[in-house]
Amino acid sequence: MEFIEELRSLKEQVKFDKRIENVQDFDNMVIAGMGGSGICGKIFQELYSKKPVITLDDYHTPEFVSDNTLFIGISYSGNTEETISAINEAKSKGARIITISAGGALEKMGYEHISIPLGLQPRSAGGYMLVPLLNSFGMMDEGIIERTYALLDELDRENSRCMAHAKRIATGKKIPVIFGASPYRNVAMKWKNQFNENAKVIAYANSFPELNHNDTMALAQTYRKKNLYFFAFGSDYERIEQRIQVTKEITDTNFRIIKPKGKSTVEKLFYLIHYGDYISYHLAGIRGINPTDVSIIEELKRRLH
Repeated sequence: MEFIEELRSLKEQVKFDKRIENVQDFDNMVIAGMGGSGICGKIFQELYSKKPVITLDDYHTPEFVSDNTLFIGISYSGNTEETISAINEAKSKGARIITISAGGALEKMGYEHISIPLGLQPRSAGGYMLVPLLNSFGMMDEGIIERTYALLDELDRENSRCMAHAKRIATGKKIPVIFGASPYRNVAMKWKNQFNENAKVIAYANSFPELNHNDTMALAQTYRKKNLYFFAFGSDYERIEQRIQVTKEITDTNFRIIKPKGKSTVEKLFYLIHYGDYISYHLAGIRGINPTDVSIIEELKRRLH
């Protein structure tokens, strides 16, 4: 499958109807995953607040994990060693374990399993890994799915603004800096990851209001500021919008404001994700970079074994 077709498949992924059954009986939740798989757990963590949720991007589980923990391991390949290690530790502590993968070792471990389609880059399969979590906890309904599909289809047909951003980044050889705000802080991190893997450029992500307690000083006085290209996500929360505007003024920083479209949080979430997908995709094309190339990561894994 061509990479552009992988991107365009996101609107179909939001229709994925798999879910975890009987999710009410737990005290806390842990979601383990790395890279393009792990970011899905982090995005979900921002949206769900009825019970404690933490995410893991390491080998080990917290001490509090017990038989009252819902432990979800996500790995697109099913073979991510950090996630497998964390699952094994969770098993020894009696946690209820759910695995999500497109095959590999996770599917063979014998736990409750959600199988997702093969054939994509993990970072292009975010819908398949995130939507089962949203379905399981009542965050998706028919109306949200239909409206999200329409928004993503609109971006698939018209993304010239994404191309314009990519051209300006490439022309100036700039480093993308992405500032989000709750509940889209980890969407900003998703953008960073897409710039890293698709376009093979370093990027930086942070979020309001936290960045006003540290990055603000650097924004005003850093060297090589002209080599940075700033994005900020528009917010429905008036105080955050005020922070963005005041920060822009006092630091003399040109934030390119990306306003999410949609009625619900989920719709806006997927719109922002897809907008970033296209900027990084176009940047890869302008640079003559193959967005599917992960040969250096594969070499790293080979040398570690």
